[in-house]
Amino acid sequence: MQKPVVAIVGRPNVGKSTLFNRLVGGRRALVRDVPGVTRDRLYGRVSFAGWEATVVDTGGFDPSAEEDLVQAVSRHVKAAIQESDLVLFVVDCRAGVTPLEEEIAGILRKSGRPVFVAANKAEGPAQEALLGEVYRLGFPRVFAVSADHGRGVAELLEALSQAAPGAAPAPAPGGEGLRVAVVGRPNVGKSSLVNALLGSERVLVHEAPGTTRDAVDTPFSFRGRDYVLIDTAGIRRKGKVTTPLEKLAVVMALKSLERCQVAIVLLDASEGVTAQDAHIAGYAHEAGRAIVIAVNKWDLVPRGMVRRAEVVAQIHDRLPFIEYAPVAFTSAVTRLGLEELLDLVEQVGEEAVKRIPPGLVTKTLGAAMERRPISIRGVPLTFHSALQVGVGPPTFAIRVNQPDKIHFSYERYLVSSVRQAFGFAGSPVRLLFRRAPVRKRRRRP
Repeated sequence: MQKPVVAIVGRPNVGKSTLFNRLVGGRRALVRDVPGVTRDRLYGRVSFAGWEATVVDTGGFDPSAEEDLVQAVSRHVKAAIQESDLVLFVVDCRAGVTPLEEEIAGILRKSGRPVFVAANKAEGPAQEALLGEVYRLGFPRVFAVSADHGRGVAELLEALSQAAPGAAPAPAPGGEGLRVAVVGRPNVGKSSLVNALLGSERVLVHEAPGTTRDAVDTPFSFRGRDYVLIDTAGIRRKGKVTTPLEKLAVVMALKSLERCQVAIVLLDASEGVTAQDAHIAGYAHEAGRAIVIAVNKWDLVPRGMVRRAEVVAQIHDRLPFIEYAPVAFTSAVTRLGLEELLDLVEQVGEEAVKRIPPGLVTKTLGAAMERRPISIRGVPLTFHSALQVGVGPPTFAIRVNQPDKIHFSYERYLVSSVRQAFGFAGSPVRLLFRRAPVRKRRRRP
């Protein structure tokens, strides 16, 4: 059964994202004491006494605003209302009802959706005394809550669960789909690519760099395979990041690499590979994620001006540490290469969790060390055994007599041997060198 959808709406800076974080049980949305922080629709899962629903955080709603960006946010809010089963209208009980909230209330009444009012920032009885004015909005279901402290949230969830059209059984662990983060510099087309993959404007796209701030998770299916796409904020050089809000957005983008399984590192075909592209690719590599490089805006490159093989060679030259990552050429505008990109994502996702039988690992690495024996300070490096100890990234423990003195160039040779034997396309390969047990000599009788 489809989970009911609850849309959180309200004017800017009333605590919608704080309440969203409280409901989903984690810091998924950026929270800052300035209006206009949230711009995209953020999706999360709320559970209460066996009931589950999808909750949607939205940007500050201002239907009468004329600025392009604010109008785009309002379009997303209206889309969230249309796809919802219930609407959670958040107001600041301490500030009283504003004309903007009266305008929003009129739009919600016309939507035909059941509306619950969360009078936020009600930390105690003094604030609850102000609820009388909130009832002026014309909605009978008003709940005093404190998103910061959790006060009144259980009562609100109980009411939502009773009014919801249906409940869905909890999904099986790991059934949410392959988690794919799209990372890159500002304005390389991350949100446009996500929207093109989804086939709808699920995340906000605007010509101004830095439009995306939150890491936006969106589930979708392609050829029977489930995915969760994570759109992230553009990552600029540290010296260019000045405002606290942008610093938070970059931190959340980097945290997305920790919870994804595959990272799409997006490059701009019209600008080539930059130093910041190398930094971002390095973040994905260090996080141990499987990687696909997507050269976006390929439609802007004049036909015949440069060949794809030349671009791949440039990428390998400037990003040699992720030479293992396959390259796709895409256009979010013309939808060029999107199927190929998803095919590569699925391929590297499967390669990242592949396991090799222990005997085959020992045989392969033992043969590699026999082909190229070395000595460290006059003592030959001797091999004992090898075993795969982890996936995502593939990780191998190798027992040798001198584990702390192996040069990185020899380690690179062993990684290359592993790749030649087992593949692992798109994934970094980690080697852990451990000391082999000392064999005791038998005493002669």
